[in-house]
Amino acid sequence: MAELITFGETPLRFSPLTAQRLEVAREASIYADGTASNVAVTAQELGTDALWLSKLPDTPLGRRVATQLEGQGIGTEVVWTDDDAHRQGLVFRESGAPPRRPRHVHDRSHTAAATAEPGEFPMERLQGGAVVFTGLSTAVLSEQAASTTEAMLRAASSGSAVTAADLDYSSGLAPPERYQEVLHNISDELDILIASEEAVEEALDRSAKPRELANIIASEHDLDIMVISRSEHGAVALHDSPGTNVIHERDAIEMDAVDPAGTHSAFAGAFLQQLIAGSDPARALSYAVAVASLVRTLPGPFLTTTAAEIEPLVDRVVEGS
Repeated sequence: MAELITFGETPLRFSPLTAQRLEVAREASIYADGTASNVAVTAQELGTDALWLSKLPDTPLGRRVATQLEGQGIGTEVVWTDDDAHRQGLVFRESGAPPRRPRHVHDRSHTAAATAEPGEFPMERLQGGAVVFTGLSTAVLSEQAASTTEAMLRAASSGSAVTAADLDYSSGLAPPERYQEVLHNISDELDILIASEEAVEEALDRSAKPRELANIIASEHDLDIMVISRSEHGAVALHDSPGTNVIHERDAIEMDAVDPAGTHSAFAGAFLQQLIAGSDPARALSYAVAVASLVRTLPGPFLTTTAAEIEPLVDRVVEGS
């Protein structure tokens, strides 16, 4: 049985080569790039059995997503649909160097994942996983997707599974108010929330120092663990232990970024994988920061590594804290 079960839409991401603008690019790389699937890939690469659940159109684009993810070694359980109205989600990502910011253009209306229903998935399996995870970018696609996300987390929390979600905000996909509404609705079923500092500021309209932000959000949503990644600046994690809140903070390792697109989901996958492996939140945070630093040096959103490569990086993170 899978130790980590993730649910969510995985769009195909098209990225022009060499930081070109979309308007003039002649070539692009293509990746199956979704938060839930990337988290599963990272956990699998680090040694945890991971399963990704989703709904895809039975088209060449939908099959491309499943084939690429299966090639990364994760288990997949896909609900296939041949309804012509159910599309494969697409994202066009234009990278940029300061002062030009990266840009995402979402083409994710009427996707297959937005029509997913609880009865299409093995709800009883969710109760037996160690951790069940989703990203809010799937829930904000439609009322149906939000309802299904809530039902899956409820099923998981009724069993032995720890439930986790990523705020996973991306400008242009849905308004911030929609993310706030979805988070409010799933809070009762949620143990762990992971978010980037930028997502907290833009989606939740919160601005404060990271340690304060973690405290505020954990209190508002009654979370056991709140984690905030800060990209090249490291991360903080709040653990609501009996009688007190313990906050851990880690600095990132300086590295030259090759493709930062998969940094945050790799961070989330490593953090959850370490919790499943028995690490405490402090160790899990060190591991997540090390993995996030490493994945920034790789093209594409997927982590490929070995313990011999990761462990020295974890030691550097711990020494720098």
